[in-house]
Amino acid sequence: MRVKRYVVNTVSEALPLIRSELGSDAVILSTKDVKIGGFMGMFRKRRTEVVAAVEAETSKPNKPRPAQQPLLHVNKPQRPAASAAAAYGASSETGSMRAAATAVLDPLEASQAAERAAFVLQAVAASDNEPVFNAAPVVSQPAAPAATAVTASVQRSESELENKLTNEIRDMKEWIMKLSKQKAIDTQPEALRLLCERLKEQEVAEEWIDKLRDELNELPEAQEGWLDVEVVWQRAAEILTHWLKSYEHPGISSTERNVYFVGPTGVGKTTTIAKLAAEQTLKAGKKVGFITSDTYRIAAVDQLRTYANILNVPMEVVFSPNEVPRAFSQLEDKDLILMDTAGRNYRSELHVSEVNSMLNNQQPGTVFLVMSLTGRTSDMRIIAERFIPYGIRQVIFTKLDETAVYGTIMNLILEYELQTAYVTSGQTVPDDISHFSADDYVAMLLGVPAHV
Repeated sequence: MRVKRYVVNTVSEALPLIRSELGSDAVILSTKDVKIGGFMGMFRKRRTEVVAAVEAETSKPNKPRPAQQPLLHVNKPQRPAASAAAAYGASSETGSMRAAATAVLDPLEASQAAERAAFVLQAVAASDNEPVFNAAPVVSQPAAPAATAVTASVQRSESELENKLTNEIRDMKEWIMKLSKQKAIDTQPEALRLLCERLKEQEVAEEWIDKLRDELNELPEAQEGWLDVEVVWQRAAEILTHWLKSYEHPGISSTERNVYFVGPTGVGKTTTIAKLAAEQTLKAGKKVGFITSDTYRIAAVDQLRTYANILNVPMEVVFSPNEVPRAFSQLEDKDLILMDTAGRNYRSELHVSEVNSMLNNQQPGTVFLVMSLTGRTSDMRIIAERFIPYGIRQVIFTKLDETAVYGTIMNLILEYELQTAYVTSGQTVPDDISHFSADDYVAMLLGVPAHV
């Protein structure tokens, strides 16, 4: 058996060489990507190594066939990476990426980045110029096993190469965009820099900081370089308030009769219910009743019963969904019924579906998701994502007084379009609860303007 190794740009390029040197009975044994050349390990070129072989008795090269009858009928597959390069325009893309890199890097780094970007894009562009072998019309006959194997190998190798080139282009564009963004941040006015630092300290997501910066730079004051820090703070407050204003929820309306509360263990649902009951009893003059299904923790039932006794409010305890209709019938003469649900690990989809199933079988009403601001933002995101598919977007944020970082509220509201009704900030009933106000929240988030 004769075995020969070829290092080429693509598998298609190796086919005529294999046919010429080993004959039409040759079989491709393997293909893999290799890197050659370069300087000190950098700028190495990606090539494809093809190993082909032919049996010894058939190793003598066959008489070359006419050019119109190639070894195989290879239909060149669609090349997503090449199409992407064509859409952008390989030459123009290379030039723009070189320019972007030069603007944000020192001369040596710019040169290296431009050469890397040019190589990736030229490789994609070059792949479009590969010859396409079209077989001359022949009588239809079953394909030989060796030919089928070669065709499959060619298509698989080209597909892998296309995916790698596509990833290279995407990574290069992301890298240059990140460097360009950092350059813009480093050269921004001092007042704008201080504002962005304040928002980062408040753990506002980078996405919203970037969006705010872009909107501020479109204002007339940006042409003067944002010389006045107080003006920057004022304009930022106006923009943020505008973003959040539409997410203010009115809370419990005068016509509301059934209100349900869901949320993880320890977020303050029971205390929040007591505060709202006191508000509705003392300020709105409503007759209120309690229902609790939070029987997993005996202390939760006792706590709500204590508040019920203090407020002179009747309370019903249910141990299964089947008992809830009985509880509602016991409180049918009340103007407002507040129902506390079990505090569970709502990171679990199973627990969320259980509580949703119970609520769906009860009388219609508003459901509030209660979340504590002392929790991790990543956990709060997961909880919100669990409840949103069931149509629960009304939220109450608790324990505002136990944190000095307020960016989580804005992140969650904007990311999940949460309608925020109340914010609690202490244990006192009924005082430490208030309706969510975008104006008050933004003032708290931005704080006092920093000094340059």
